[in-house]
Amino acid sequence: MKVFMDLKWFFKQEKRPYMVGILLLILVAMLELVPPKIIGIVVDSIKEGTLTGSLLLKWMMILTVAGILMYVARYFWRVMIFGSAYKLARQLRDMLYAHFTKMSQTFYQKKRVGDLMAHATNDIQAIQQTAGAGVLTLVDSLTIGVAVVVVMAATISWELTLICLIPMPFMAIMTNWYGRLLHQRFSKAQEAFSALNDKTQESITGIKVIKTFGQEKEDVEDFYDKSADVVKKNLAVARVDALYDPTIAIIVGVSFFLSIAFGAKFVIDGRITIGELVSFNAYLGLLVWPMLAFGWLFNILERGRASYDRIRAILDEPVDVKDRPDALDQVPTGDLAFQIDGFTYPGEQQPVLKQIHFKLRRGETLGIVGKTGAGKTTLLKLLIRESEGFSGDILIGERPIDQYKLERLREAIGYVPQEHFLFSATVAENISFAMPDAAIEDVHHAAKLAKVDQDILQFTDGYETIVGERGVSLSGGQKQRISIARSLLMQPEVLILDDSLSAVDAKTEEGILASLRETRAGKTTIITAHRLSAIQHADMILVLDEGEIAQMGTHDELMERDGWYKEMYLHQQLEAIVEKGGSHG
Repeated sequence: MKVFMDLKWFFKQEKRPYMVGILLLILVAMLELVPPKIIGIVVDSIKEGTLTGSLLLKWMMILTVAGILMYVARYFWRVMIFGSAYKLARQLRDMLYAHFTKMSQTFYQKKRVGDLMAHATNDIQAIQQTAGAGVLTLVDSLTIGVAVVVVMAATISWELTLICLIPMPFMAIMTNWYGRLLHQRFSKAQEAFSALNDKTQESITGIKVIKTFGQEKEDVEDFYDKSADVVKKNLAVARVDALYDPTIAIIVGVSFFLSIAFGAKFVIDGRITIGELVSFNAYLGLLVWPMLAFGWLFNILERGRASYDRIRAILDEPVDVKDRPDALDQVPTGDLAFQIDGFTYPGEQQPVLKQIHFKLRRGETLGIVGKTGAGKTTLLKLLIRESEGFSGDILIGERPIDQYKLERLREAIGYVPQEHFLFSATVAENISFAMPDAAIEDVHHAAKLAKVDQDILQFTDGYETIVGERGVSLSGGQKQRISIARSLLMQPEVLILDDSLSAVDAKTEEGILASLRETRAGKTTIITAHRLSAIQHADMILVLDEGEIAQMGTHDELMERDGWYKEMYLHQQLEAIVEKGGSHG
């Protein structure tokens, strides 16, 4: 019953519909006691020869009224109890989704997407069952069970009632043991389902790579193994689940045997009538449901507890990046200053960034270059507060960025990441993602600035073309430029292009950079790149090496010094000449 205590907050929230539903359930349980009593009375009347047509009609009318009342009550308790259970599912799903949106990159590095999806589907469904069918089964079985036993003992024979209840403690012991086994096995089954969910999501997302490398057979075999593991673990659950009905059937059979054996003797001895014995066995038949329900109840509760524990563990994960209580509710603007003494990712030993100190005036362009793994992207993620925990400060307008509300900080920053994500929507909807109410003319203008307008107009439906999941129908360069257009539409205070020109040709790159220079006067731009032509126009260039600033200056200043920048620039120029088939000289 622990899961009911865990869900106490929800039952308190929805106490009115649950109270009405439970009262209606109790009413139904009381009404179910009427037919067996009437049957016993009619049987005795037949035996004594006192049954008349009018008397039979009276009892039939009472049965009809009881049936109608049960019909109406059952309809409304379902609306109240099952309706509340659906509200719980929606509320938990909303809580999970809201929590997911607050979590940092570290959380998603530790958790698998398929597992998180399983929490929001399978686990929520199990908890919904607990708050719906679980409450129904508990209240209904207890009410009917207690009421039937009381009526049997009070109106027929307390001795016969006690005799027939002798097998019940054995059922309690067995179902309790089954419940413990079920909890353990269902937790493993849910974990297996999460792994299968994750495998399916990953394979569908990476289908191009799988097919390119000819790994379809191996991938199908891996899926088959995980699917077989789900079946195996669910069969283990089913084997325990299957023990409930036979166990209860045996105990019910023993109770009926005791009822007939001792009841017949009681009739012969004149302690009860034949009609009362018929009623007693009818009441005993009503006890079958509560006994079966208890077995089903343990099943539901153990599944719900395992799933609620999994969801609770996710919701209890702390939010790494959150607003300070006194955070400013304004969009930051002004000069940028980085004063980072050091930053190390959680769980790592070596710092990723060390002694990053520089200032960028508002309206300037910063270029950041360096080898792969030098810390370029990490530096940008600290600026947008995707990660925290560094020693030092990052300031905008002479205020540390954590003094602004997170929402306002990100309103000031347009970020185009290395991995471009497009939604399964139209091109126009993807560009206007951050500004859904933007005029279509502004969407077109942003696309023109990103040099993707002509490509879009060649699509079958132009700006209304559905790009497919993750932009599967577009080339890498088109996805990059649509992502750039999405950020340009925001007209952000700070625009970040994190190696976002790598998939476009040199001519297109130059066109995009020219657009940025024309339209972003007075606004700050930060560009990281491996191709140095993308940042040679910048007001300041940082060369990062193993998380430290190895060189800093303008393009001309860095070309006057020996170092990584000059060496790499000359190397790339030579490559460009060779690709054109020309000669250096």
